[in-house]
Amino acid sequence: MTSKVSKEKFEMPVILYEDTENGAFSFPYIEVLDGKEMPKVLFMFEYKHTGQTEPNEKGKEVPVIDQIPHKFVDMEYLKSVLDEETNDKVRTALGLKPLKEAQALGKPVIDKVLSKIGGMREQATVEGEKKKQEIESKRNKEN
Repeated sequence: MTSKVSKEKFEMPVILYEDTENGAFSFPYIEVLDGKEMPKVLFMFEYKHTGQTEPNEKGKEVPVIDQIPHKFVDMEYLKSVLDEETNDKVRTALGLKPLKEAQALGKPVIDKVLSKIGGMREQATVEGEKKKQEIESKRNKEN
């Protein structure tokens, strides 16, 4: 298997969170500018409190924190460069289902979401048309 891995450098990603008004869970996201790519790997430190302290340069006790580096890999990227069997091994090692099985299980959920979005889009179109007619009717009465 030939490697498709690129040696290009990525800009420092900024991890953001959407504002939620109702306190709902918000997935983090990375804004990717036109012409740029999503990083294939994110490096992040875990700062783990040990429960211990030690004196700093001024003699004040400060907590001891272990800094543990972690790497997070884009599963879509792995899917694009690994053969199906290897990709499924990685997925199952991470506690995920093999890709085809996950897709089959997720299809009804995705279909339901798309159906709901379609219904919402249709409803918005109908409501938009009603508003448009109301505005036109109001203009006609004014003229």
